[in-house]
Amino acid sequence: MSSIRSIRGMPDITPDQTALWREVETRLNGVLDAYGYEEIRFPLLEKTALFSRTIGEVTDIVEKEMYSFEDRNGESLTLRPEGTAGCVRACIQNGLLNQQSQKLWYRGPMFRYERPQKGRQRQFHQLGLECFGLQGPDIDAEIIALTARIWRALGISEAVQLEINSLGSPVSRAAHRQALVDYFRQHANQLDEDSQRRLESNPLRILDSKNPDMQELNEAAPRLLDFLEPDCREHFEHFCGLLEGMGIGYQLNQRLVRGLDYYSRTVFEWTTSALGAQGTVCGGGRYDGLVKQLGGPDVPALGFAIGIERLLMLVQEVNPELIGAGHRGLFIVVDPAFTAQAMAIAETLRNQLPGMPVLQHLGGGSFKSQFKKADRSGARYALVLGENEIGSKQVSLKDLREEKPQQQLSLDELCAFLRQELRSA
Repeated sequence: MSSIRSIRGMPDITPDQTALWREVETRLNGVLDAYGYEEIRFPLLEKTALFSRTIGEVTDIVEKEMYSFEDRNGESLTLRPEGTAGCVRACIQNGLLNQQSQKLWYRGPMFRYERPQKGRQRQFHQLGLECFGLQGPDIDAEIIALTARIWRALGISEAVQLEINSLGSPVSRAAHRQALVDYFRQHANQLDEDSQRRLESNPLRILDSKNPDMQELNEAAPRLLDFLEPDCREHFEHFCGLLEGMGIGYQLNQRLVRGLDYYSRTVFEWTTSALGAQGTVCGGGRYDGLVKQLGGPDVPALGFAIGIERLLMLVQEVNPELIGAGHRGLFIVVDPAFTAQAMAIAETLRNQLPGMPVLQHLGGGSFKSQFKKADRSGARYALVLGENEIGSKQVSLKDLREEKPQQQLSLDELCAFLRQELRSA
């Protein structure tokens, strides 16, 4: 009988990969803490209506990509394809938006049925940020500054570019929508199948087409910025000015509409050319009407999502030295005759040096084989404990990453040395 394998497009994340995941997640957490955002957690499984009402009935996600099924009571449930709708539902249900603002983040798996490829899986992970109750362009600019700081923390700033646009209000979008319908009807014979289907239901999505044969037609289409109401135009201009004041460069992309129905006013994407066709690293914007649409108070809202797998690909491509940076682990290499002493020393080090990984190969083996394991573990130092060290009541410390003389230290001297290493890391 053949062994059971994982579901296609839902890969395992093995120990050789998780070190990078944890390093990136730690740096993401540090940036989010610096801006005062708090973590929220909500279920993977929601009622299907939550996503069809928020994402849009005629989007590819709802029409083609959701993992939906009926439970034993005949209710349609869906594995979450994105995080915003679930976050809004959780905030409404738990009373988090009653006369108060919220700055929240979440991280975890999302699910979409599509053809698996590099950087795009059926189970994938996102970092999402959502902000509720703040209306001005200053919060729009803050989340751009926050994402820019994430790129700096990961050493990938030079590989990403910011694109921005405004989708305006429902009134300006309705005027623009009619202009688009009139325009595309005049060129109906040039529309591909998807665009013909969207012409009446959601013509703005035609501008989001990735079909190269549609690009010239889309370039000549009516521009939404020409239909913006004065308050929307003022909001967007102020937003741009705040970015310029912080020294954050951007490119105006009037074809940037995002793929979900709930967006309004400011939208943005951070893109890269370092990953081939998988160019979007982060995307988001405002969705001021969504909370009310789902039965909550009428509060403004905005947010973004970062695809973690794609972000890791970019880090590995642009800044591979990040992997293991700051890992200052210690691997104890011991004569099997002194295992008891080594275990006691290991516990002392863990007590004295919280935050310093102390690794030990339990099960014996030659010094040579233990040194090989120490090197493969990624540890910075090897602590050698043999007959000479036991006799002199000292330990030998060997740097596994740089050519430095081996040191002979007492346990107190070792703790002092490693404590300084932790501070410098």
